[in-house]
Amino acid sequence: MPRNDADEANGHDERDVKLHSKIQEAIGRSLKAHYDDLVHAPIPDKFLELLARLEMKEQRSAPHGSDDERG
Repeated sequence: MPRNDADEANGHDERDVKLHSKIQEAIGRSLKAHYDDLVHAPIPDKFLELLARLEMKEQRSAPHGSDDERG
């Protein structure tokens, strides 16, 4: 990242700036809460329908008597 004149005059380099550990912890908690909500959110019916149709299509196109890796 390029340095600007103000940073050079103050002797600061943006790469040297570090967040306080309390701020890092707060950001980490917020991100975890956000992503936990996403992971546990219900799958929309439209996606479930599309997945079911894809699975049916795959089953129809598979040769009879072949073993599926998924069991």
